[in-house]
Amino acid sequence: MSLNKFLLSILVGPVLLLSSLSAVAEPDPKLWSVMKEAFFAKREMTEVDFIKIDAPRRAESGAQVPVTYSVDNAAAKDVKIVKLYAFVDANPIPLTATYHLTDTLGNFNLSTRIRFETDAFVRLVGETAEGKLYVASREIRAAGGCGGTVDGDEAAIRASAGKIKFKVEEPVKIGAVTSTTFNIKHPMRTGLQRELVSQGFVPAFYIKKSEFTYNGKNVLTIDVGVGTAEDPYFKFNFVPDAPGKLEVTATDNEGKAFTQAVDVKS
Repeated sequence: MSLNKFLLSILVGPVLLLSSLSAVAEPDPKLWSVMKEAFFAKREMTEVDFIKIDAPRRAESGAQVPVTYSVDNAAAKDVKIVKLYAFVDANPIPLTATYHLTDTLGNFNLSTRIRFETDAFVRLVGETAEGKLYVASREIRAAGGCGGTVDGDEAAIRASAGKIKFKVEEPVKIGAVTSTTFNIKHPMRTGLQRELVSQGFVPAFYIKKSEFTYNGKNVLTIDVGVGTAEDPYFKFNFVPDAPGKLEVTATDNEGKAFTQAVDVKS
């Protein structure tokens, strides 16, 4: 059994019960000790302020909660983060995504949208190449984004899945911070949602990985989880060292791959 499936088996019951008891529940800081032990065993973890989470204290919808993650390299001094794990600790499947960073990103800054089943803490864990761990947290109030019912024309939904909008903000200055926005049409089925008529569970169907390269070199790889909101959206900065081509390949859990490229010129 995979780690996510194990966590789902032990967490989905209490989370759904909590949701049924109250539409608004206090975020529970004790949940993080369970998550931390499950994902990182007894490894030491240091709370820091050079990893930041920007988000509303209360979101309008638990299905689409906007967040921005950043790493201040200057404030981090000798600490170099190469991987970031993003958690919502009260979600049935708490790991929303894992970000594999490169030097091309400069100061990491990424905006995305995630799901909340109930009020919770977002935890962003940074890892160095040596395996040292650092964490930042933010409390957010939102609910109802992981389960519920789904409806619609399944054939049409699948036909549109994989359509990409991908752009680089202009004008571009080579050697300077440049912003890019990626948005892919996809229902991001969690496996916890029920079909409206039959009330049976709808199978999980989601973007699993997004890989960004520039002139053939890796820029950013995202292991995407079902805690990422429908129609995944990632806006991030990178530093092009020459004119070239920024490319993305997104792969879903059924093995389908979707690609797009954009030319970058000064």
